[in-house]
Amino acid sequence: MNSDSQNKADKVRLDKWLWAARFFKTRSLAAEAIGGGKVHVNEARVKPAHAVKVGETLSIRRGPYEYLVVVKALSHQRGPASRAALLYEETLESRQKREMLATQSKLQALNAPHPVRRPTKKDRRRIIRFTHQDKSAT
Repeated sequence: MNSDSQNKADKVRLDKWLWAARFFKTRSLAAEAIGGGKVHVNEARVKPAHAVKVGETLSIRRGPYEYLVVVKALSHQRGPASRAALLYEETLESRQKREMLATQSKLQALNAPHPVRRPTKKDRRRIIRFTHQDKSAT
C-alpha cells in the first residue's frame, strides 16, 4: 500500500463520516447540519470537508437531542446499523442527558390534552377566525 492510499484511509470528510455513522440519512443533510452549526469537532465549528480523525470528539445536535461522541473508526461507506455503531462511542454523560430528555418529553406528552376527534369544517372556520383576530390586533 503506498502512502497516498494510506492517507486516504486515515481521513474521511466529516459529512461522509456522519452519513456512514447513520447520524443523518443523506450526506447533503449532514453537510447542511454542519453548515448550520449543529455539528462541532473538538468544540470548534468546522466545514463539511473537514477531515475527521480517530479520537476526535464530535458534538452533534439533532432536534432536541445532543450527542457527544468520540470517533473510534473511519468509514467511507454506509453499512448496517450494527457496523455504524462501531464507528463511535457516545459518552456516558451524553447518553444520560438524552435519556432524561426523552423521559421528560414522554411525560409531557402524557399530560398534554388530546382532542377527542378531528375538528369539523365549522370548527376549523372558527379556529381560523379566532387566529386571524389575534393577528389583526397586533
